[in-house]
Amino acid sequence: MQRHFDAELQLLNQDILQMGSLVEAAIGQVMKALVDRNAPLAEAVKNGDDPINWLEIAIDERCLELLARHQPAGSDLRFIAMALKINNDLERMGDLAVNIAERTLDLLKEPLLKPLIDIPRMSLLAQQMVNDSLDAFVRRDAALARNVCQRDDDVDNLNDQVFRELLTYMISDPKTITRAVDLILVGRHLERIADHATNVAEDVIYLVQGKTVKHHLEERQLAT
Repeated sequence: MQRHFDAELQLLNQDILQMGSLVEAAIGQVMKALVDRNAPLAEAVKNGDDPINWLEIAIDERCLELLARHQPAGSDLRFIAMALKINNDLERMGDLAVNIAERTLDLLKEPLLKPLIDIPRMSLLAQQMVNDSLDAFVRRDAALARNVCQRDDDVDNLNDQVFRELLTYMISDPKTITRAVDLILVGRHLERIADHATNVAEDVIYLVQGKTVKHHLEERQLAT
C-alpha cells in the first residue's frame, strides 16, 4: 500500500513539473512576441491557456483523492498541501502570461514607444525565479528556495524603474499614454509572476523545513 502511495505522490510531482514547464514556455513565448513584435505568437499564448487550466484541475483532483483515500500525515501531508498551493500559483502565472499577450496585441497596433530594455530583463529574472523555485521543489532544496525569495526585490526594483520612466513619457507627451500604460501593465504582470514564484519558493521552505517564512514571519519570531 505504501509503495502504491509513493508512486502516486511521484505522479503528482511530475504533474507539477509539467505544469511549471508549460508556464515557463508561455512566459518565454509572450516576451518573445513583445520584443519581436510577433502578433501570431502573442495570439498563440493568448489562446493557449487551456492545457494549463486543465492540468490545474487534474492536479487539484489528484490531491483531493490522495487526501481522501490515504489520509496522510507528516511530510506526506505537507507535500500534498504544498502541491495544492503551488498548483494555484502556477495557474495564476499562466493567466498573467495571457494578460501580457493581450497587452502585447494592443501595443503592436501602434509604433514602438521606446526600446525595450528593462521589461525583457524583468522577464528573464521572473522566468529564472520560476525555474529555480520548481528546481528547489524537485530537489527539496530550501537554500535555493530562499535565494529565489531574495531575488524578488530585484524584479520589484526594475518594475519601479519601468514605471518611473514611462511616467515621464506620459507627462511629456499625452499621445504616449495608451502605450505607456500597456507597458506599465506588462511590467506589473511580470512583477506578479515573480511574486507567485516567491510563493512557490516559500512553500518549498515550509515543505522541507516546516518553517513559515511568508510575511517575514520567521524574522519576527527570531526578533521576539
